[in-house]
Amino acid sequence: MDIKTASALRRLRLVSAPEAVSFLLLLVCSVLKRTTDFNAVPVMGMVHGVLFILYLIFWADAWNRTKWDLKTAALYFVLSVLPTGGFFAERKLKSEAESALIASRARNEGVVSA
Repeated sequence: MDIKTASALRRLRLVSAPEAVSFLLLLVCSVLKRTTDFNAVPVMGMVHGVLFILYLIFWADAWNRTKWDLKTAALYFVLSVLPTGGFFAERKLKSEAESALIASRARNEGVVSA
């Protein structure tokens, strides 16, 4: 894995958890708006919107660089629209990055040929 691909995966991983947190907070703010006088939906909506757009940009970049198949790319997209999906995406991306790093080191040391 080259450095640009690793960077693309890292960016996607780093934005996935905050995007999931902002989605959950937006849901809480929506409930509070309807049950109390507290209205943080405009602010939280903007924060979540920015993080979601960043996630989509980083997702498209990672898809382009890693050459994921359609099923994998669709999985990461679907995880972005589920309330807790970003946490699962972050965990899966971390595992994928660690596996790629181990494979890269093995190729460099001549343990495997690829």
